Amino acid sequence: MSDLVILVGTVTGNAELVGEEMQYVLQDERDLSVEVQSMDGLTAESLTPGPIYILCTSTYGVGDLPDNAQDFYDDLKASKPDLSWLKYAVYSLGDSVYNTTFCFGGQHFDELLTKLGATRIGAVAQHDASEDGLAEDCGAGWVRVWAKKHLG
Repeated sequence: MSDLVILVGTVTGNAELVGEEMQYVLQDERDLSVEVQSMDGLTAESLTPGPIYILCTSTYGVGDLPDNAQDFYDDLKASKPDLSWLKYAVYSLGDSVYNTTFCFGGQHFDELLTKLGATRIGAVAQHDASEDGLAEDCGAGWVRVWAKKHLG
């Protein structure tokens, strides 16, 4: 069983690159078992007790979830599972050019998981395509600090 599962919501593959960099950091530097999974085909039942989940998702269109994350989100919203056992973090990708919907993909998941009883570990992280460096480099830096602070 994995220590962490990174769930990826992406349109262009950028969030997947970020998830893979996070996996590398956590495995190489922290000796953790980490799995990266696309949100394609996931349902509420795909979440299982044990690992900590990191949701790494981009924002698409006008604050929407990526297509591959929408069905998973909709299933969670409709089935309303008790996720009081779930611990998670969010790394949200966006572009501040779209300031009224900046990083809404991650925000949507954060709000829903909180409503379902899950516990977020740390603040929601946001990557700004207009202001920050490469998303995968920033994601690796964030997860390094996050893991040190929250995983000991």
